Amino acid sequence: MMTTYQAGKYDVAVIGAGHAGIEAALASARLGCHTAIFTINMDAVGNCPCNPSIGGTAKGHLVRELDALGGEMGKTADACFLQSRMLNRGKGPAVHSLRAQIDRRKYADTMKHKLELQENLELRQAEIIDIKQTNDGYELTTQMWAVYICKTVVIATGTYLGGKIYVGEVSYESGPDGTFPATRLGESLKKLGLPLRRFKTGTPARVLRRSIDFSALEVQKGDVPPEPFSYETKSLGDNRVDCHITYTNDATKRIILDNIHRSPLYAGRIEGVGPRYCPSFEDKIMRFRDKPRHQLFIEPCGESTEEMYLQGMSSSLPEEVQLKFYRTIKGLENCVMMRPAYAIEYDCVDPIAMHPTLEFKDFPNLFGAGQFNGSSGYEEAAAQGFVAGVNAAHKVFNRNPFVLTREQSYIGTLVDDLVTKGANEPYRMMTSRSEYRLVLRQDNADERLTPTGHALGLISEERYQTFLQKQEEKKREIKRLKETVISPTDEVNQILVSRETSPITTGVRLIELMKRPQLDYDTLVPVDTQRPVLERNVMEQVQIEIKYEGYIQKQMRQVEQMRRLEDKRLPKNLDYRDITGLRLEAQEKLNKIRPISIGQASRISGVSPADVSVLLIWLAVNKEQP
Repeated sequence: MMTTYQAGKYDVAVIGAGHAGIEAALASARLGCHTAIFTINMDAVGNCPCNPSIGGTAKGHLVRELDALGGEMGKTADACFLQSRMLNRGKGPAVHSLRAQIDRRKYADTMKHKLELQENLELRQAEIIDIKQTNDGYELTTQMWAVYICKTVVIATGTYLGGKIYVGEVSYESGPDGTFPATRLGESLKKLGLPLRRFKTGTPARVLRRSIDFSALEVQKGDVPPEPFSYETKSLGDNRVDCHITYTNDATKRIILDNIHRSPLYAGRIEGVGPRYCPSFEDKIMRFRDKPRHQLFIEPCGESTEEMYLQGMSSSLPEEVQLKFYRTIKGLENCVMMRPAYAIEYDCVDPIAMHPTLEFKDFPNLFGAGQFNGSSGYEEAAAQGFVAGVNAAHKVFNRNPFVLTREQSYIGTLVDDLVTKGANEPYRMMTSRSEYRLVLRQDNADERLTPTGHALGLISEERYQTFLQKQEEKKREIKRLKETVISPTDEVNQILVSRETSPITTGVRLIELMKRPQLDYDTLVPVDTQRPVLERNVMEQVQIEIKYEGYIQKQMRQVEQMRRLEDKRLPKNLDYRDITGLRLEAQEKLNKIRPISIGQASRISGVSPADVSVLLIWLAVNKEQP
């Protein structure tokens, strides 16, 4: 047996340098902790093994919130952007979500360099193969038998843990993009006692740009001007690329159905549970056989590569079958496949085993983040990494836990869903998961969370003062709109009639005109002659708050009601079997999840409103408010 040697001591060690690990390591280092981040392959730091984009429906909210708190994903996405679009423009502002195509290699290189430049942080290439709990924290052992002594550890292994690739009848142990998997660490975590299970995800093929007939495709251009993720990014310049759209057909469907027996998913070779909201293409065909066609997005992977990503065509069918069905699609008749699609199976943990801080309940100072926690997506991973990194640092310095709540943010909703409801499949953030989405919009993430980021110490004083000035501008503008009276001139009424809204006969305050659904800032430019120069984001927030004032006030009342339940704290070591009146199922679920508040208890599957009433009575009688 080889002899180990002590190689270093750290306050925080992060295992994995993907999107979760990066945010965890940067947060803890910036909070003053001596931090190490370990990766199996230094060239895979910040890799985007699936789609070359950041954001999307609800995911864009997470990136904006992360930026408002002091995270890094939004800034880096802006620095590497190729095209930007605000999704769901035709719907209400609650579901507007920013999505940006990025240069995936530039994104990875930029993130790696940020880790290398960060004070208090060491980036190390090493495979962690063993983790042992000690009296003071944890010992991590690498494949080179180096031992690192760590006060706290964040596990952010992504899809590497026990990773196994499937392409038709072929399967082999691997991480994403042909990297080494983390096999021995999984066995160590099982031995430690973590509740691991098996999930599965996948990715489409990449095809050669010059082999695509773009003249046959629909062009999808970016917004003008493109909008950045970060509140610190003033301008992105022009969109650099176009995306394209095409569709599958009956011939595509026939090839899938004729070869479905060769899919490892349908042949029973894949054990892991896949994502319901991002299924493989063959799964789409099997579920929706009557659908005549499916949409396919063709997206560039970067400016310095000819690889094109086929969004919506994830598959684990054999390579020759993939090429056959791709070539039935308009524009792809002569496509050259550079990388085949594949499915990847991996180990992850049951997130119910964690507190809302993402610390394991039974393993103090051990945290989890990202796909290791049962989620899917770069943005969900980064958000969890930030939460875990901040809380790991707070444990080191004996500070209060950092917990974001559902009524505060999408990040709070994400974490609460995972630790309260668990994940029976890879969890994906969606706007429908938030009951407070009208007040948790992507446009006001800074207003909701920048004060929190500043209080944490991750938003600079300069940025915070800029934020406060912006809030003052917003207040002044709302006051101006309330005080400005518009007279009933011919010019005014001509504008109103042209927008199919009734003319005015007496003076009307500008704010009342703004409340009309047919009118907005742009249409009122000719008559609003005293308007000051405002940032686009300020105008957007003012306009939304005016038009949706009644709905927002109603939702704020709901938020206040839930906040009162969140403020009713439950004792940490309470045995719910001792509370008379709780149903047996509720006792079991409450003892398993150990909620920190009545609010969290009310969201546990199997805990009824009657059980919540029993808990409220018990709290009142026992006056337990730890």
